[in-house]
Amino acid sequence: MLEAAIEILLKTVVILALPLGALPLIIHVERRGAAFMQKRLGPNRVGPFGLLQPLADVAKFMFKEEVHPTHVKPFFYTAAPVVALVVALLPLACIPVAGPIEAFGRTIFPEVFRSDMGIFFAFAVSALGSYGILLAGWASNNKYSMLGALRACAQMVSYELSLSTSVVAMIFVYGTNDIHQMISSQTGYWFGVIPQWGFFYQPVAAMLFLVGIFAESNRLPFDLAEGESEIVAGYHLEYSSMKFALFFMAEYIHMIALSALFIIMFFGGYSLLPGFDLIAGNNPALIVVLQVASLVIKVALMIWFFVWVRWTLPRFRYDQLMNLGWERLLPLGIANLIVTVLFVYFRNR
Repeated sequence: MLEAAIEILLKTVVILALPLGALPLIIHVERRGAAFMQKRLGPNRVGPFGLLQPLADVAKFMFKEEVHPTHVKPFFYTAAPVVALVVALLPLACIPVAGPIEAFGRTIFPEVFRSDMGIFFAFAVSALGSYGILLAGWASNNKYSMLGALRACAQMVSYELSLSTSVVAMIFVYGTNDIHQMISSQTGYWFGVIPQWGFFYQPVAAMLFLVGIFAESNRLPFDLAEGESEIVAGYHLEYSSMKFALFFMAEYIHMIALSALFIIMFFGGYSLLPGFDLIAGNNPALIVVLQVASLVIKVALMIWFFVWVRWTLPRFRYDQLMNLGWERLLPLGIANLIVTVLFVYFRNR
């Protein structure tokens, strides 16, 4: 019992340390990426190449004066950013960074929450992110904040449905809802060159999933919950200093979690990148290290894609956002799911 408790504690520390430690780097990449696309310099003053600018921003948020508006509902106003951050962190509990490890005479799974239903748990708690936003909008007692919160909830419902159809389609393709078995189904190559990733099985589901995670994480071109040109700053209008920083952190951690889920479903998860299998050989320790590196590289590329899209595409109008979700993506997702079920049924007869 003590060993199990220590194991869970160590896993929790690692799972929390990885995204929280990566946040300053991701923020720097975001700001540098924006500057690169807009032909600006970006952060270049604090530290070499501006690398310490995110740490300076953290210090600013920590020591900035706390503003407590008199018209807010105090308890819920304070609880909202905490709820948003905790909900963003929870999906990471069931995301494996490597395959099962044989050590100390037993099999150790790297994820904190090991269950065949882990993929459903991840999506369920990820969808709860809108509750923190809704709580913030309602507790702020501000019409712009409430409009942003309502937009976020409507947006989540619209795109969660099409995202769910893509997930169910992939579960039919893999024949399992166990994350490790999904990833093992994506190992190997076609013709010795093309990885057997889920993307090549289900490009339509991958597209639906990709659009869904952009909408669910409130990133451009779907950041209507905080549309500056329409509702000032949306749900976090009344927040400042560390409370605003918690929302900021929650958004980026949500991006990391959704990116990892996308990689697991469609790009092999922690399965080794092409060429890494030649480096790893039969060394178990090196295989684990390269599995972690493979997942980190894939997620990093996905984060860069988020940045690229943010500074490339304009924001949708709200009616365009809703029409795309209900009139385009949802019928496409249902049609793709029906075709997938029929294909799997006749294949297994």
